[in-house]
Amino acid sequence: MPNYLTVSNNTILVRVLDTGIVYISSDGSYTTMKLINGEEYTFSFNLSAFEKIIEQQLKDHASIFIRVGRSLVINSNFIYVININKQELILADTKTSAKFILHVSKEALKVLKSLVEKSII
Repeated sequence: MPNYLTVSNNTILVRVLDTGIVYISSDGSYTTMKLINGEEYTFSFNLSAFEKIIEQQLKDHASIFIRVGRSLVINSNFIYVININKQELILADTKTSAKFILHVSKEALKVLKSLVEKSII
């Protein structure tokens, strides 16, 4: 059964499959959701509020989303490359060749790399 996430504020409502969300980034009290098809939607609430929406609506399936540092939540299914030296995280969908390059702190990438390594053991 598909898992949809519905997010809305005063001016917009977006209903999307959780598998279509690549990452969610925050800039102060604004949060932007980036989709695999390249679309992005900005909402006027912070990342913590967005995380609560994910947890409330997706329940157990919310675990595919991982907080990376202070301003980023990623869909772990799209992790492609973690390059600590370049401070680069590449999220990609091999089916569509969509690729998203994000610049992330070394510390946040080290934590993410460790999490991923533990999950495959």
